[in-house]
Amino acid sequence: MSDVLARLKALQEGDLPTHGGSTLAYVYDSGLAEADEIGRQALALYGATNGLDPTVFPSLRTLENDLVGWAARLLQGGSGAVGTVTSGGTESILLAVQTARDAARSGAGTPSADTRSPSVSAGSPSSRPPTSAPPSGGSPSMVLPATAHAAFFKAAHYFGVRPVVVDVDPVTFKARPEALAAACDDSTVLVVASAPSYAHGVVDPVPEIAALAAERGIRCHVDACIGGWVLPYLRADGIRVPDFDFAVPGVTSISVDLHKYAYTPKGASILLHRSAELRRPQFFAHADWPGYTMLNSTTQSTKSGAPLAAAWAVVQHIGDAGYQRLARIAYDGAVRLADMADEVDGLTVLAPPATTLVALRSDERADVFTIADEMAALGWFVQPQLSFRDQPPSLHLTVSAATADRIDELIAALRTAVQKAQVAGPVQVAPELAAAAGGLDPATLDDAAFDGLLALAGLGDAGALPERMAPVNALLNVAPPRLREALLIAFLDRLMRPT
Repeated sequence: MSDVLARLKALQEGDLPTHGGSTLAYVYDSGLAEADEIGRQALALYGATNGLDPTVFPSLRTLENDLVGWAARLLQGGSGAVGTVTSGGTESILLAVQTARDAARSGAGTPSADTRSPSVSAGSPSSRPPTSAPPSGGSPSMVLPATAHAAFFKAAHYFGVRPVVVDVDPVTFKARPEALAAACDDSTVLVVASAPSYAHGVVDPVPEIAALAAERGIRCHVDACIGGWVLPYLRADGIRVPDFDFAVPGVTSISVDLHKYAYTPKGASILLHRSAELRRPQFFAHADWPGYTMLNSTTQSTKSGAPLAAAWAVVQHIGDAGYQRLARIAYDGAVRLADMADEVDGLTVLAPPATTLVALRSDERADVFTIADEMAALGWFVQPQLSFRDQPPSLHLTVSAATADRIDELIAALRTAVQKAQVAGPVQVAPELAAAAGGLDPATLDDAAFDGLLALAGLGDAGALPERMAPVNALLNVAPPRLREALLIAFLDRLMRPT
């Protein structure tokens, strides 16, 4: 056994650190060693359980209902809000889209009777047909700001819901309610808002967006995967935060991740609905086969109870007072980071942080891809974001509680990285290569062509990742989004093969 564990630890040596606050994407660190240990013990205790059938492991039902009740209270859902623990924010978003689609198809679980504030009784079926039902033979659609998380496009791909994308305000990066309203039609089954958006860290004007959805009998989902466990505790601590939760009439569902700012082990998110009626189309059952009647509340059937138990244990351990303290620490750290980063020569903060996310842009003397490489060399991981339409590339930094005490170190590293990147200058992509990339149709490329392009991008050897990613990202940055997607899918296909 010791040999196996030793091999695992050796393999981990090439991974980014999950604790210590230096990895500013993908992981969230409370800095509380005892909470981490409680989570690990709960994972081990429940590792063999299966949430497929709540009558077999009734403790899982208790744990899930406890967590959902906590989240519903936090997000002002009143006594009627219900929810489901999922594997992550993407699954929560997938289910929100699937539920809206299926509700519109059947005419059941429409929001017309359920979009009032939680102090008003709701839950009885609507007596009128949904205005959001797509016309006969048409495909359902959802209206979303251009800053909505990519998981909504994954849902569109999986469930045949056409995404109608609306540009955001070019200065604030917030959704424009009037533009979203203009994009709605008889096929619209869902309108989306973010609290906050991942790329820029701003909260959309949820009251106005939810109101336009309610007026049309359309569901409104708020993606609060990042902010849902932060904004309420900041509000309790006296910070003025935008209205975004079930206290806003018209909001019908909210996604909030536990494995982000509840600091639980990976694999736990919650999808909340304002009422049981609105949630009902989310469930799947099938009895017309010779086996057991399949009954699922999520996209999973077999569902490990370990992340659920770990989330419950960590949430119980930290508690409201602990989360209020952690939210304020992370928020203050993000604000301080933004203030100090704005003073670094060559950097610009794109928007004041509404929660714990900071987005930075570099001037023409350096590119963010080289800055990210230089930060990695200094022991910090920051996430490059490629250009989007007329917006240049940027850097994404997620601040967790463990990072907040290291802001001075982080800023010093940023200053050094920017200076080195300015000396090196931006990565240059040959104009003829950029022109060729812009004219390629990925649908016409075969495996040999992808092999050549991947080699050109520095990704030809899937067994050995490049030490510096700036040249790769610079080339991807000049490629149109469809070609970026095709290249990265080809790379993933080659990367994930047995050796």
